[in-house]
Amino acid sequence: MIGNPLPPDRTVAVLGAGTMGAGIAWVAARAGHVVRLYDTAKPVAAAAISGMRERLEESVAKGRMTETEAAAMLARVVPADDLDQLGEAALVIEAIIEDLAVKRRVLAALEDVVAPVAVLATNTSSLSVTAIAGGLRLPGRVVGMHFFNPAPLMPLVEIVVGSDTEPQVAADAAATAVAWGKTPVHCSSTPGFIVNRVARPFYGEGLRMLAEGVASAPTIDAVVTGAGGFPMGPFTLMDLVGLDVNLAVSKSVYEQTFHDPRFAPSVVQQGMVDAGRLGRKTGRGFYDYRPEGPATEPVRSIVAAADGPLPPVEVVGDLGHATGIVDRLAARGVELVTNDEDGGPGRLRVGGAALVPTDGRTATELAASGVVGTEEVAVFDLVLDWASAGRIAVAEAAQAVHHPAAWLALLVSQEMSVSAVGDAPGLVLFRIVAQLASVAADAVLAGVAAPGAIDTAMRLGTNYPVGPLEWADRLGAATVVTVLDNMRAFYGEERYRASAMLRRSAHAAKPLREGGNR
Repeated sequence: MIGNPLPPDRTVAVLGAGTMGAGIAWVAARAGHVVRLYDTAKPVAAAAISGMRERLEESVAKGRMTETEAAAMLARVVPADDLDQLGEAALVIEAIIEDLAVKRRVLAALEDVVAPVAVLATNTSSLSVTAIAGGLRLPGRVVGMHFFNPAPLMPLVEIVVGSDTEPQVAADAAATAVAWGKTPVHCSSTPGFIVNRVARPFYGEGLRMLAEGVASAPTIDAVVTGAGGFPMGPFTLMDLVGLDVNLAVSKSVYEQTFHDPRFAPSVVQQGMVDAGRLGRKTGRGFYDYRPEGPATEPVRSIVAAADGPLPPVEVVGDLGHATGIVDRLAARGVELVTNDEDGGPGRLRVGGAALVPTDGRTATELAASGVVGTEEVAVFDLVLDWASAGRIAVAEAAQAVHHPAAWLALLVSQEMSVSAVGDAPGLVLFRIVAQLASVAADAVLAGVAAPGAIDTAMRLGTNYPVGPLEWADRLGAATVVTVLDNMRAFYGEERYRASAMLRRSAHAAKPLREGGNR
């Protein structure tokens, strides 16, 4: 359905003048709308407008706009002292407290103020749009317009359709987002919508690895960024967002999905929130930001030097998702010998050790099974781009006597930092990526959004280097399913069940982004 953007001469009302509300007001005013900004606390609205003035002055100083343009934009943001002053608004966007009862009460009051054709949009990040609209006389005009913080900079807007939302209302909201310079994605009103639903394993698996002692927070962050290309690791990002905010979303999604174990909140995170360690805003979270605080624990890397020339490396079988390491080795002059006849999993054989790309089994399991012979076994993690990766995670089998110098020297020679992590299934990056892909695939099955919308939302809303479904397509759905199945067998938990859509895609050899044989 073709949407009609809100004309610039129509008034927009924004309820809530906190960080998000002020950001939305900025976006609408920049697009030419008169914005009536309302907050129950008048000083908050005044502070928001003062903050806009300062940012506009900065923009003028940097030559991004003229003084005339800045003055005109600021003049379009008008504080409102009462809801009754919002009657001329054609679009209302509420960005108030995440409390269902409060949102319903405020929107119900607005029904007596604005015209029947005015659109009522909610910026809720996790509450049901259907439930928010449920108590209104005209629920069809309620739609979710979920902006991301900071709203003036983040390009994504989730257009959330409740069960009663009129199709034209959703289409018009999306067209308005485009007119405001944003990229809209359509999704249904399900727990967490797209981004806050699909992103849960990014935090949850990081927290579980920390709780299990697989690696420290700095090391996990370093692997996720250095091997996976993510702009921030889960702990740095939680500190930035606020541990309390992140935990509240996790709890909301967990409750609304009737305690799906994939979304279970972490007792580690709850303990930090209870202690008031909320991240950057309190000076302490997983990292310490206080000037007088202790230095951040360093990211530890294994250091090894070759004792003479590197020995030849035998490439045994199919390395699967790690095929790119062969090109990296060859480009750096490592002598390679191909062996396609030896049984067992694909691996690199060097200096009496087998270096195996993870398939979800631990190095200890592989060594005990005998599938790699009598060699000492180490397992290495997923890497997004072998040509440019700066770090790799490796775990040794419990049976290993020492770090085999040959394979350590081999990896270090590739100008990659090597992080030794606990021998956990899926290691670090593949564990997170597999869970992201499975939850994203289930979101498609549940009708949350189309595959392309999910990948777009995760790239634009969270700055992921690759959408989770695209990443699974690159790896092959069968590979992701194998990793999840081995993790599930290790833990004996439904938390690591593979999405039915992943399995169908694996059996049909059909890309997930084409529907995965949904």
